[in-house]
Amino acid sequence: MKRAIQVGAVLAVLILAGVAIGWFRNSSKTPAAAFATAPVKRGSLTATISATGTVEPEEVVDVGAQVAGLINAFGKDKNGKPIDYGSEIEAGMVLARIDDSMYAAAAAEAAAQVQQARAQVATAEATLDQLKARLDQAQRDWDRARKIGPSDALAQSAYDGYKAVYDGATANVTAGEAAILQARAVVAQAEAGLARAQLNLGYCVIKSPVNGVIIDRRVNIGQTVVASLNAPSLFLIAKDLKRMQLWVAVNEADIGSLKPGQPVTFTADAFPGETFQGAVGKVRLNASMSQNVVTYTVEVVTDNSSGRLLPYLTANARFQVDQRDDVLMAPNAALRWQPQPAMIAPEARTPTAGGRRPQGTGKLNEEGGKDNANGPVPGAAMTRGTVWISEGGYVRPVRVRVGITDGVLTEVRSDKLAEGAEVVTADLAVARGNTPAAGSGSAATGTPPSPFTPQFPNRQRGGR
Repeated sequence: MKRAIQVGAVLAVLILAGVAIGWFRNSSKTPAAAFATAPVKRGSLTATISATGTVEPEEVVDVGAQVAGLINAFGKDKNGKPIDYGSEIEAGMVLARIDDSMYAAAAAEAAAQVQQARAQVATAEATLDQLKARLDQAQRDWDRARKIGPSDALAQSAYDGYKAVYDGATANVTAGEAAILQARAVVAQAEAGLARAQLNLGYCVIKSPVNGVIIDRRVNIGQTVVASLNAPSLFLIAKDLKRMQLWVAVNEADIGSLKPGQPVTFTADAFPGETFQGAVGKVRLNASMSQNVVTYTVEVVTDNSSGRLLPYLTANARFQVDQRDDVLMAPNAALRWQPQPAMIAPEARTPTAGGRRPQGTGKLNEEGGKDNANGPVPGAAMTRGTVWISEGGYVRPVRVRVGITDGVLTEVRSDKLAEGAEVVTADLAVARGNTPAAGSGSAATGTPPSPFTPQFPNRQRGGR
């Protein structure tokens, strides 16, 4: 029994000694870190601005009613069918008819008033003829009286009477002429009333002012329209659906990059997998603000000869801001990733390792190219960045100049970076949640933790 206990104790000591020896051997070696990498590619890169908009007809006409009444009929379209959504029409075609009973009666009444006014003119003219005849008689009597003069043959009273009759006849003729002018003015007023009544009667027939397509019919037969201060809208007509516009709301931070004629591509949820082409037409100056965000409406013109695009579809637009051909491209994740100090190769460890260099030194940079002391490289708005190359379990920094990006890849320039080079995009240990606790693993000291040290759950950097 004692011998078994002794043998067991010796075995336990040997096992512990083996574990300790193995740990000390491993502690003298630096474990190779595992990194996720992606190759640097060469190709064409397009920088775009994304925004959402609505497909709109290029020009629409809102047809309303200028009189109130009951809609009692619709007109016929080019195919002989009643006017409805999607009907093709031509200028002058009847769209709808409003009950004209009341307006026809008003027109008849106005016509009667015109006839009455014209009759009054005829009466006034006849009266004037009578007054002129009386004036002529009074004129002859007055002329004879003046020749004789007041005397024994013509009493003074008779003389004065002839003069008074003549003056009265003259005044009556003048009044008769004024009466004719008044009667004629009444005729003109009555004719204007008749024209207005006939115009209102004509408004009972709603006609199309343009060629186009009905994209909205807002009334039904039997519905009463009321025209008061504003004309009620009955039909919305698109003049030409072969040319459409995209109204896109663009953030104020991006509006400075847009100009007329700029290429635009957009997609619509109604046609998955299909891309449409367009160009910037104009930027509207009436900005809108929502929740402190200022946006401008940009009109994008596109050809719709196929007729596939329908009015008011929601579209996702991409404005082409810049394009570069035959450039090196690195994943955006490679430019964002930063290693821990222990991951950097010893010869590359500097006080500024992993950080960004100041811009615009005007001296030769790490890539062997000369910086522009006054700003970015001519013809390219480029900044500084760093990518990391995996070498023997460590990473080495490569300084690059960063150009345009499409959201996934970014243009990079460096004499030390070639096509096909593998750049680090992530630390697999961090991605798998196996990062050692601070001060107990390779991240801090470069040595593995002791097997006898209690293990605690992993915590993310910056967590509590």
